[in-house]
Amino acid sequence: MMRRRSRTAVALVAAGLLTLTACTQVTPEADSGDPEEGGEITTGAGVTAEACPDAVNADNGCIYLGVLSDLTEGPFAALAVPITDAQRAFWAQVNEDGGIGGYDIDIDTYTRDTKYQAAEHAAQYQQIAGEIAGIAQSLGTVNTESVLPDMIDRSLVTVPTSWWSGYAFDDNDGGIIMETGYSYCTEALAGLDWFAETNGAPAKVQAVGYPGDYGGDSAEGVNRWAEVNGATALAPIGTGPNQVVGNQDAVVAAILAGAPNVVVLAVGPAETAEIVGKLAASGFTGRFLGALPTWNPALLASAAAPALEALYNHMTPYENWDGSSAAITAIKDSLGGELPPNGGYIIGWGIGYPLKAALEAAAEAGDLTPEGIAAVVDGLTVDFEGLVQPHTYGGDPQENANQAVNIGVPDPEVELGLRTIESFYEGSSFDQTDYSAACVATS
Repeated sequence: MMRRRSRTAVALVAAGLLTLTACTQVTPEADSGDPEEGGEITTGAGVTAEACPDAVNADNGCIYLGVLSDLTEGPFAALAVPITDAQRAFWAQVNEDGGIGGYDIDIDTYTRDTKYQAAEHAAQYQQIAGEIAGIAQSLGTVNTESVLPDMIDRSLVTVPTSWWSGYAFDDNDGGIIMETGYSYCTEALAGLDWFAETNGAPAKVQAVGYPGDYGGDSAEGVNRWAEVNGATALAPIGTGPNQVVGNQDAVVAAILAGAPNVVVLAVGPAETAEIVGKLAASGFTGRFLGALPTWNPALLASAAAPALEALYNHMTPYENWDGSSAAITAIKDSLGGELPPNGGYIIGWGIGYPLKAALEAAAEAGDLTPEGIAAVVDGLTVDFEGLVQPHTYGGDPQENANQAVNIGVPDPEVELGLRTIESFYEGSSFDQTDYSAACVATS
């Protein structure tokens, strides 16, 4: 039922994974089901009649979910640790509410640190793949792609912590990926629509970003916006983290030479601060739209803070900390009055909703095997309690794509440093583009 990728390199990885992990496959068996409902639920890998370790509900069975994230020394650990902390809090709340179908949820047993390296991601995945019912977090597109063929073969429904446009298409993900929010490509389109409506249409736009799905997807969104709106899209500027390229001087020089009205950034927070700060000091008067991963509240303590406050707007599919949704209220309640280090906690809570909805639907259908969970994804509509716009998985990607962007401005007087100035804005440019395939391939 699920279509597989045909790229040779990925297929070879998959073949190796299947060879290494075949002995860990669990044969589905009938479980007693929800004791409150009295029904029978078929279970398989990752679901036990025995209670979870430190179970909230001692009479419940256990659904084990995997987490593959950057938890120690990788480049995204500062974001990934609060993402994972929020996931623990999210699933703890699910358990406090009684669990799902007579089962509590455990993500701790099979949480693994990938250090944001594809090889380590694959190695850690091999250790847990046969022991879990699904994957609650898989950080990074390239990392996820490294094991995606095996995920598809096992029907392991997975929630990614990345926003590549390819996840909207079954040809890329086999229908087992449950993305949240929009893609980087869609983000650039919606963000530029907002800017044009609020500040006047820019004549020249330019993308700056890391190579691959992040910067590439965002740059294609900029190009598509320019084409739809009769603007000039200057050649995108590629760069890397400062740990790799040293500094952003070449980016600054290129932007000064092209003099765009708006620069769309798809880099990290450190690079964002350097680019915006140095350009402001050089007299640049254009503006910046920053993709979801470009912000960190710590930037307000940097020398670039005045420039960021004057010239930068942040884009996100998630409500900011100053939002008023039921989800934001639940997030704050889970922290007991404490502040998280950054918006990663919001992301971590938000990515819990899709898999929770899939598990609930599978339990209702009486099949909590990986195959049973995967079978309910197509056509499933997920409500994020106002944190993200509701989303229907499968179907026509153009029709079902999330296009709503939240725009923030840096503000030291606001907790987590972002004050929302536009909530869930939807423009018109996306609907004038062709979204029948990924905006950019990952390789």
